[in-house]
Amino acid sequence: MAQSQLARSERINGWAFVLPALILLGIFMIYPIIWSLWMSFQVGRGMQFSFGGLTNIIRLTQDPIFIRALTNTLIFLAVQVPIMLVLALLFASALNDPKLWGRGIFRTAIFLPCVTSLVAYSVTFKSMFAADGIINQMLMGLHIIASPIPWLADPFWAKVVIISAITWRWTGYNMIFYLAAMQNIDRSIYEAAKIDGVPAWARFWYLTVPMLKPVILFTAVISTIGTLQLFDEPNLLTMGGPSDSTLTLSMYIYNLSFKFMPSFGYAATVSYVIVILVAILSFLQFLAARDRKA
Repeated sequence: MAQSQLARSERINGWAFVLPALILLGIFMIYPIIWSLWMSFQVGRGMQFSFGGLTNIIRLTQDPIFIRALTNTLIFLAVQVPIMLVLALLFASALNDPKLWGRGIFRTAIFLPCVTSLVAYSVTFKSMFAADGIINQMLMGLHIIASPIPWLADPFWAKVVIISAITWRWTGYNMIFYLAAMQNIDRSIYEAAKIDGVPAWARFWYLTVPMLKPVILFTAVISTIGTLQLFDEPNLLTMGGPSDSTLTLSMYIYNLSFKFMPSFGYAATVSYVIVILVAILSFLQFLAARDRKA
C-alpha cells in the first residue's frame, strides 16, 4: 500500500514538473502548426477568408514571384552552405594546431561575427559595399576595376554580397563545433600516421574528416535549415532587390503576411514549402552520411 502511494506521488510530481512545459509547447508550437496547416487551405484577404481546397497549391505553380524567391533561396543554399562549411573546417583545422601563435585571438576574431549585433553588421556591410565604399575604393586603388561596382544595385553582385554576409556571420559558429570535435580526437592516431610517413593532407582527409562525420552532418543540417529560412541579411541589405533578385521564401512569406493586403492562407502555403524542403534535404543529408557498413 505504501509503495502504491509512493508510486502515485512520484507520478503526480513528474506530471507537475512536465505539465507546464507541455502546455507551453502546445500553445506556442503544436497549436500554431495545426493552425498554419488549416490556414494553408484558406483563400481570401486579411481576416476575410474561406476554405479554398487546393487553390493555394495551384497558385504556387503560377506565381512568378514565388518561383523567383524559391530559385534565389536554392541558389543561396547551393553556394553559401558548402563555402561556409569548408571554411569552418579549414579554420578549425588551423586553430587545432597547438603550435599556432595567438590561437585564442584568431578563434575569438572568427567567432565574433555570429554574436555581433545584426543591425550593426548589416550597416557595416552596406557602407562597405556602397558605390563609394571601401571595397570599391580598394579595388580601384589596386587597379583591379576601373569604375565602381554597383554591389547592391546589380542582381548578380547583390547575391554575392548576401552570400558574403551570411558566410562572414556564421562560419565561426560552425567552426566551434569542428574545433571541439577535433580536440577530442586521440592525438596518438595522428602520431602513428606521422611515423608511417602519412603526409599532412592525407591525415586531414583520411583521418580527421571521417572522424568528424557526425559533426559535419549536424552542421550541414542546421546550416541548410538556416539558409532555407534566410530573412535578415536580404531584408536589411537589399530588401529583396534589385528586382526581387535577393528575395527569399521567408521574405516572401513576410510580404504576404504583413505588407499590402495580407494573404495569410497563401503565406501559410509558402511556409510549408520550406517545411517540405527542410524535410527532404535533411533526409538526403542523413542518407548520404549514413555508414554503408550499417
